[in-house]
Amino acid sequence: MEISTRDLITVLHGMGFGTLFMLAFSGAIGVIYATAVAGPGWQVSRWDRRMFRFYLVSMAALAWLTVLSGTYLIYPWYRAVPPAGTTDLSGYPRALLVSSPRTAGWHELGMEWKEHIAWFTPIAMTMVAYIFITYGPQLARHRTLRNAVLGFAAAAFLSTAVAGFFGAFLNKYAPVHGGATIVLSRG
Repeated sequence: MEISTRDLITVLHGMGFGTLFMLAFSGAIGVIYATAVAGPGWQVSRWDRRMFRFYLVSMAALAWLTVLSGTYLIYPWYRAVPPAGTTDLSGYPRALLVSSPRTAGWHELGMEWKEHIAWFTPIAMTMVAYIFITYGPQLARHRTLRNAVLGFAAAAFLSTAVAGFFGAFLNKYAPVHGGATIVLSRG
């Protein structure tokens, strides 16, 4: 059983950072919503406040790791230009997709959307973490701000879902392969 370094980095990007980020959303929405339900008199321990902050900052960090690894590690491999006369395009995912009218849409719609919408996620989650850290329990008194924070968290979730959906299908039709081989087990 073996995997290439590019495959490993792609898995770490999507199934590692991206999936952990998506799984953390229920907790984030719960924490933000808890500030509203408990009312202005919400009393939490210093430990709880620190953990809430750590949780949201960790989510923002996961979002940044996902987008930065996708943009600066995987995307250049995806966009690699094949040398003139190359007939086997399997090592050049973008060229492989646009070479057929049946798969060109995955690049023209899928990748174009993915590469732009994905950047919204870390920006939105950084804003959510900052507002929560700055206002914390006071969000219960600022309904409009709290709703904006919940809205940005939901928009970050949606943009992550769109990017993840397109990423999974792009990787199915034109995977990024190559690099050194890592042997996981010998059979």
